[in-house]
Amino acid sequence: MSKFIITGGAKLTGEIMVSGAKNNAQIMIPVSLLSRETITINNVPRIDGVEKSLELLSDLGATIEDQGHTLKINTAGIKKIELDRQLADKFRTSVMFVGPMLARFGEVKFPHPGGCVIGAAGRPIDLFLEGFAAMGAKVEIKEKCYHLTAKRLQGCDFFFTIVAVTSTQSLMMTACLAEGKTILRNCAMEPEVIALAEYLNQNGAKISGAGTPTITIEGVEKMGAGICQIIPDRIEAGSFALMAATTNSEIKIINCNPEHLLNLLTIFNKIGIPYEQGPDWLLIKKSTGIKSYDIRTHEYPGFPTDLQSPYVVLMTQAQGNSLIQETIYDRRLLWADMLSQMGASIVMCDPHRVVVSGPTKLYGKKLISPDIRAGIALVIAGLIATGTTEIDNIYQIDRGYEKLDERLRALGADIKRLD
Repeated sequence: MSKFIITGGAKLTGEIMVSGAKNNAQIMIPVSLLSRETITINNVPRIDGVEKSLELLSDLGATIEDQGHTLKINTAGIKKIELDRQLADKFRTSVMFVGPMLARFGEVKFPHPGGCVIGAAGRPIDLFLEGFAAMGAKVEIKEKCYHLTAKRLQGCDFFFTIVAVTSTQSLMMTACLAEGKTILRNCAMEPEVIALAEYLNQNGAKISGAGTPTITIEGVEKMGAGICQIIPDRIEAGSFALMAATTNSEIKIINCNPEHLLNLLTIFNKIGIPYEQGPDWLLIKKSTGIKSYDIRTHEYPGFPTDLQSPYVVLMTQAQGNSLIQETIYDRRLLWADMLSQMGASIVMCDPHRVVVSGPTKLYGKKLISPDIRAGIALVIAGLIATGTTEIDNIYQIDRGYEKLDERLRALGADIKRLD
């Protein structure tokens, strides 16, 4: 198993480029199933979820021309309507293949995504199934496998009981080939939702309202395909901005969209992190002191849950106490115990709230990355810690950050990958 070895205290400076958005690229691959034409996807991040998506699509029978960060995909020859159990079991976004296949073929079989047992409380797919059923699909569960059928999906009026990005995207693209009008309410408003709608509209869809809580889709007979430019990854850009602020470094983040980070940048104004910005770049400057500031995660455009972990590390270096509240995922703050092991002063109020007191000095430790975002937070903590930090299970970090160690070494970080 690979691990990172980080010696803290190295001075960071220079430019770092943001990759294509993980949560845009992993959606655009199954979108190829909506059309028999060839889709070209540019600025593709080569991360684990993308590789697994391509493997699953290839198993279905798609033709894929892989040019590194550019993909050309044609699904005209696909006749298979069942997702391979072993492949689909490995990653959560395999569920995004279901809607396009159901809309195009009228039938699809698939296991519960991500290796969970059907009915497990972890990350259920109830909203997906309820949405497909509202469009007229028959849902059956046999031998731990879902079987969905529909002669022709029908437009519907569907309300999401919780705001969910992938559910919004799934039903939005499925409704493109449904008969009649679909109205989706209480939708996610993330930039990735807008990017998906823009691509679909350019290729025959009739979608309005993307980026607002209500999205309307007029069904069409068929969809075309064209060129898709994956948007910059706002979570990666925010992670790098927090890394620069925490290490008190001057770092220019390029190929990003600062408009997607207005919540974080507003907080930077309040806590004393100076920066400059352009249309596609962000320059984080050195600060003379960081003030503590409370945050509460919220759906976009609120504070992203995916930036909560690196923000906690920043608050270990701020003056005073800060209350961090996680409202999106249960137990996502439990990782903060690892920061306590490194010397941070953190009080766990309950699984959803911690109080961070700072500034505190951190010390290198042997740690295990529990997930993508806690992983990048531990990397940032290692960069400012005294001594050496060893982070195991970095497969989790690689899932969200392409060649992270190479890019950080280019900034001057002392980080090595050991296999």
